[in-house]
Amino acid sequence: MALLIAPALVVSASADAKDWSGWNIHVVDYPVSHGMEAFAAEVSEKTDGRLTSKVFHGGVLGSQPDAIEQTRLGIINFGVFSLGPMGQAVPEANVVSLPFIFKGVDQMHRLMDGEAGAAIGEGLAEKGIVALGYYDAGARSFYNSKKPINSPDDVAGLKVRVMNNDLFVGMVDSMGGNATPMAFGEVYTALQTGIVDGAENNPPSYESTNHFEVAGFYSMSEHLIIPECLCMSKRTWDELSAEDQAIVQEAATNSVTLQRKLWAEREEASMSKLRDAGVQINTIDDKSKFQAAMEPVYAQFLEANPELSDLVQLMRSSD
Repeated sequence: MALLIAPALVVSASADAKDWSGWNIHVVDYPVSHGMEAFAAEVSEKTDGRLTSKVFHGGVLGSQPDAIEQTRLGIINFGVFSLGPMGQAVPEANVVSLPFIFKGVDQMHRLMDGEAGAAIGEGLAEKGIVALGYYDAGARSFYNSKKPINSPDDVAGLKVRVMNNDLFVGMVDSMGGNATPMAFGEVYTALQTGIVDGAENNPPSYESTNHFEVAGFYSMSEHLIIPECLCMSKRTWDELSAEDQAIVQEAATNSVTLQRKLWAEREEASMSKLRDAGVQINTIDDKSKFQAAMEPVYAQFLEANPELSDLVQLMRSSD
């Protein structure tokens, strides 16, 4: 969707006119990118061109840590950020990186649109960032070259590549597997040569990297479901009138609906390709055994972050 950029003479004609910059790490043709463009276009349309935006895709405005800091300062006005890395600065955001904290994507949507999302939003606000809504970034599941995974016992003994994060290392170790942190670009060869037996990722990543060619068992564990936040600088937000804040929030809510729809379509297209390629896909309807196996991971996290126990309990007990 094309941005509606107001001509310079219109901007100069109104003291209230603003030109915003938006940060995005993803390529132009991506569900997040389309959601952001729709957000920018709706805000421009409903403010009669007073609030116009240019979304800079592909991380051209800098890395996520740099962009978050620039958003806090009001240099970048809005962006879509993964809550995973944001957890380093906002403890509340780190809760979504706990393995199996969500039972599924639908439940994640409900929690992030409700109390859990509000609690994380409060933590972000304290750091100068307003959470307008939460985009879908998919669910990461296990894949390997040996067998289907239906329970934690099936992970035992497997060498599994994970991201370089203590939470994810602990996740695999708690199930008896051998966690192997490794750069993402090395995973295909590592699977092909047997350095690792498996890895984990969302369907589009598993499919687009051709990892399914060397690891043909895909088990829908959905152990990590880390949403992305459509965020605005609090400095930018506070400059808006109550009427414009309402317009911005409505546009954000609409963009969330669009982005989630586009993400679901993208995932289904990947799953269709995987099925056509003969990948053995299995679902895991009851994740309670996996969640129980994560107790050591949760205990360590809560020991370091006792103030987050209520939020963790809210999310774990929700249906």
